[in-house]
Amino acid sequence: MADFSQDGPITTIHDLDTVKPGELEQRLVAATVRHPLGLVLPITASDMRAEPFQVIVDQLVQTKFLDTIVVVLNRAEKVEDYRQCAKILEPLGDIAHLLWTDGPRGKALNDELGEYGFNVHVPGKGRAVWTAFGYLLADPKLKAFVLHDCDIVDYHRDLLVRLCLPMAEPSLDYDFCKAYYARCSDRMHGRVVRLLVTPVLKAMLSVLGNDDFLIFLQSFRYPLAGEFAVTSALAKSNRIPSDWGLEVGTLAEVFRNTSPKRCCQIDIGRTYEHKHQPLSLMDASRGLMKMASDILTSIYRTLASRGIVFQSGHFISLRAAYLRAAQDAIRQYHADAVLNSLVYDRHEEEATIEGFAQLVIEAGNEYQSDPAGAASMPTWTRVVTALPDFPLRLREQVVADAEEYCE
Repeated sequence: MADFSQDGPITTIHDLDTVKPGELEQRLVAATVRHPLGLVLPITASDMRAEPFQVIVDQLVQTKFLDTIVVVLNRAEKVEDYRQCAKILEPLGDIAHLLWTDGPRGKALNDELGEYGFNVHVPGKGRAVWTAFGYLLADPKLKAFVLHDCDIVDYHRDLLVRLCLPMAEPSLDYDFCKAYYARCSDRMHGRVVRLLVTPVLKAMLSVLGNDDFLIFLQSFRYPLAGEFAVTSALAKSNRIPSDWGLEVGTLAEVFRNTSPKRCCQIDIGRTYEHKHQPLSLMDASRGLMKMASDILTSIYRTLASRGIVFQSGHFISLRAAYLRAAQDAIRQYHADAVLNSLVYDRHEEEATIEGFAQLVIEAGNEYQSDPAGAASMPTWTRVVTALPDFPLRLREQVVADAEEYCE
């Protein structure tokens, strides 16, 4: 049963199951006549070959509310990867554009940015999203950019409709919209949010006291959702992290560059399923442990930039407060699972929070040894100051790659 709860400084837009099928899509089609939208789809070679991506393309063929779709192919160095992706995109027609970051032209453009001192050498989703934003910024008529992942197993375009509408609806004035959803199948997923982010934010507020950024983060029901929409102006001003701290780092930039009152989150589906990362409790350099470490250091560095001074004792207190909050959460999740007939391995959940608890201190040590961390990618405002035509050259790259590699 949906609720009406509005907690924190951002707006929550619920799915109350009160609209007729197709009603919101018709409204969005009308709104985007005056407020065109661009869709960003970052994808790797392996995800491009998986079944969910084909389902996503089939659903997008039926949309009439998107002006531009830019698919950013990354972690793909073979021409065969490019050609296969281009073939999959053919049904989308002229609105779809394939931006190949690892091709000869993509590498040359990244090398040029490096010569100007811009840090774009780390491959991954962060760089893919950043590059796509640059591509879309070459079109001044686009009001907002929308992003979602390409490994969504149960994808339907209604998900995209709900994510887009707050940005296009003329009676609303949001700069940023974040998706949220239930992560469950026959069991609960979303372990990093459930077992790390939510309890660690509670712990930080109890140890460090009220902080507007922590309250802002806590207001999001699923802060690690990969689906969001942002105005073109805000996309131009935001820095984008290149590591697993992408989602939290994006929220930090949004908090810095706009008012929380102009941010919202929207329920895009009763359930949501995509591929799951391995936990890797014994190896903090990969899987969910690496993700958790990057998230924690990102939060620590953002708080430091707001004037909070961390001592070693803070991380010991945070670990203790986190463990208590996470253990309480496990008791609550267990009850929820029982009453919803979900599989729930309480022992595994306990082991997971013990691993995360150790990361609270280890990430604190990492932050103290390197307070600045790896530099985020530059804002597009700065790039176009040094290279005014760079977004247009990204468009030229797309055209040139298509002419050379597509039959």
